[in-house]
Amino acid sequence: MSEEQSYLDVKPQEDRSRELNRFQIFVIGLQHAFTMFGATILVPYLTGVPVNVALFAAGLGTLVFHLITKLKVPVFLGSSFAYIAPINAVILYYAENGAAYSTVPEAMQAGVAITPDMIAYATGGLLIAGVVQFGIGILIKLIGVKNFQKIFTPAIAGTMIVLIGLILAPIAIDMASDNWWIALISLLAAMLFRLYFKGFNRLIPVIWGIIVGYIVAAIFGMVDFAPIGEATWMGMPEFVLPRFSLYAFTIIVPVVIAPTIEHFGDIFAVSAIVGKKFYDDPGVHRTLMGDGVATALAGAFGGPANTTYSENTGVLAFTKVFNPWVMRIAAIFAIFLAFIPKVGALVRSIPVPVMGGIQILLFGMIAAVGMRTLIQNKVHVDGKNLVTISIMLVIGLGGAVLTAGPVTLEGLGLAALVGLVLNGIFALTKASSE
Repeated sequence: MSEEQSYLDVKPQEDRSRELNRFQIFVIGLQHAFTMFGATILVPYLTGVPVNVALFAAGLGTLVFHLITKLKVPVFLGSSFAYIAPINAVILYYAENGAAYSTVPEAMQAGVAITPDMIAYATGGLLIAGVVQFGIGILIKLIGVKNFQKIFTPAIAGTMIVLIGLILAPIAIDMASDNWWIALISLLAAMLFRLYFKGFNRLIPVIWGIIVGYIVAAIFGMVDFAPIGEATWMGMPEFVLPRFSLYAFTIIVPVVIAPTIEHFGDIFAVSAIVGKKFYDDPGVHRTLMGDGVATALAGAFGGPANTTYSENTGVLAFTKVFNPWVMRIAAIFAIFLAFIPKVGALVRSIPVPVMGGIQILLFGMIAAVGMRTLIQNKVHVDGKNLVTISIMLVIGLGGAVLTAGPVTLEGLGLAALVGLVLNGIFALTKASSE
């Protein structure tokens, strides 16, 4: 058997974007926009941050990320879930009687007024968090990208990619469970277009799945068209200038550790799907710096933190269209939605089960890519690798949580940290690989 590699490697993949014209690339970009929309607007609903500001910040952050990463990496940056709890904590700290509530939505339902000033303190903390993340990218550059990569062995990196898909799986099931028939119709439509149609239609299965699911849902009265009629055609996002406080700094900035660790897994996943070593070129230091600048910009405009989106990574795996322009088109569309409330209302009218059916397929694709990565890198699942992978899977999927002050690690972040610690221990103690 071949000797196991000590570094992550990927194999070239077919890129179907070479066969497409500009209009077709544009349509696939819209497909990515629909994919990111649900998660991106959910964070504002859970934090009180204006939805249109979150969309603007996601679009702008994605475009800036692409500039920093030399226009090479096909990722979309949307609202990060890692910062929801600390944003809630900061806003409630400054709200009158906020201490009586655990979340912003709960406080708002009870009649507590959430003002722009309260949001400003939270987004000020996010701005600083983005600067810190940018600094970590510089540190990685100083350490040496090659030396940094040696920490993430193929066993750890491949398992992280598997976990990205499996950790998200319950979200897809929860969305689909609102109406399994509609979810399955959307899923079946996407599968049929991807597997049985030819030409361009097989590259936009997500759009067709959404269209078919939406029409069926509308026929059965599951679509509320009233918000579309009530929404205006033009509207300026409610931008908020950041404010800074020691409390917000101590609550929000330490959280940057979790999305930073998760970022590495996302870049490994995109690299494995596309078949290009983005962790080498433009380098994981640049991708992390781009993520940090995107988060800092979001904080500067009053939006939630940004992070690379696994939903869009799943679409890459499904369509094999790797042209980074598809993500830039999605970013431009997100900015467009921020200023056109009526179009945003139309997208928001898509029933949750419709997107749930699509997500079942996309999240499963990511997990499958992780398994392929382990196989391609000839990871021997015995000895120390068996122990590392086993513990990472249980920690990542079992709901384990590690809290130290304001910092909470769980899911992918905690599993990756445990894997790195185990790898270090095994290296120092010369543990057996057999």
